[in-house]
Amino acid sequence: MSRLRDVLTEPNFFLLWLGQLISQFGDKFTQMALVALIYKKAPGSAYELAKLFIFVVVPVFIVGPIAGAYSDRWNRKHIMIVSDIIRGFLVLLIVFYWTLVPSLQPIFPIYIIVFVIYSVTRFFIPAKMSIIPDLVSSEKLLEANSLIHTTGMLAAALGFGIGGIIVSLPSIGVKGGLYIDAATFFISAALIFFIRIKETAKGVREGIYALGRHVKEIVATSVFGEIRDGLTYLFSHRRMHFVIALLFLLWSGLGASHVVIIVFIQKALASATRGLGLLIMFFGTGLFCGSLAYGRYGQGFSKAKAIFSSLILSGIFLSVFVFAVGRSGNFYYAAIITFLFGASLSPIMISSNTIVHELIPEELRGRVFSSLEAVMHLAYVIFLVASSVLAEFISTFYILITVSVIFTYFGILGLMRTSSPQSAQ
Repeated sequence: MSRLRDVLTEPNFFLLWLGQLISQFGDKFTQMALVALIYKKAPGSAYELAKLFIFVVVPVFIVGPIAGAYSDRWNRKHIMIVSDIIRGFLVLLIVFYWTLVPSLQPIFPIYIIVFVIYSVTRFFIPAKMSIIPDLVSSEKLLEANSLIHTTGMLAAALGFGIGGIIVSLPSIGVKGGLYIDAATFFISAALIFFIRIKETAKGVREGIYALGRHVKEIVATSVFGEIRDGLTYLFSHRRMHFVIALLFLLWSGLGASHVVIIVFIQKALASATRGLGLLIMFFGTGLFCGSLAYGRYGQGFSKAKAIFSSLILSGIFLSVFVFAVGRSGNFYYAAIITFLFGASLSPIMISSNTIVHELIPEELRGRVFSSLEAVMHLAYVIFLVASSVLAEFISTFYILITVSVIFTYFGILGLMRTSSPQSAQ
């Protein structure tokens, strides 16, 4: 703990850390405000929520590779400042459109603004992660990354929780929440502005033609070529098949349950955002505590067994949540189960990432993680759309129970196979 405090004594890192906390908080605040906005227009519609989250996720595929490349070419501090300012004004643009068109018909311009907001976010994230070595010494780098990651998770959880409460207050509402959200981005930009680092010139003065050609090359090679090459490498290594199948299963389940469980919670707790935001906060806290516990005590466990045990537990907790909350509508039951659900999921991501680190050569990790991210988000989008369409005809209760049964079934099946004598040989 003292070493983490030592990192915060670095003034430039402290400004980045504080700025990214506020920015992360604002990002999740935006999502809660948008959920409330969709609820006002189409209460209980999983399909409308799915459309919203598709525009949040799609920039990962389209903009992510380009943003990652240019975070190495442009001044990272400037990227973060401009990204925060743009996002702040875009959030205000949502309010402006809502004021001009109170009925929100058509709502498609809101989706376009959301797409641009999260496209800009794809520039902010790699710039933030890439600038850290410029702000702290090499012996403090591990602590700096740990602090950014863990406190970022807490900021995200608080952003959901506090955002859900604020936008539900009659005196503030969704519009007031959006104004607060915009302010968080401007505050983050101001803090980052005061960071002082010495950076080498990054070739910003490219000609327009050269810049356009380079973007075209990045799109051709990164968006399609890099994903293709990474997937080819993944599928050519037998031990990576396990990770691919596992992450596809996990993100399929997350996609299938994401908007459906939001609608389920809104109906069960009779609240558009307050209960939802608080439960997401408990879920994030569970993820955080589970990550800490597994990082401290999980070294002696088989990673495969930990993953399958985690799948079983998460399936059980999801089904318990659906039955208990669906019948009682009790927030306290929901909070406890949600915390346990989050804690049970954390070993999956930690163990799968560790397996990738162990199996993949260092020079290929970037492409492999990029390809895995593509696999995860592809599964997420496919099942997000499928479940939102099904929710128009089938009760959200049955969709969530199906996801919980699938998680539990594959967890038991995997645990049996890893415990068999053949797998031990």
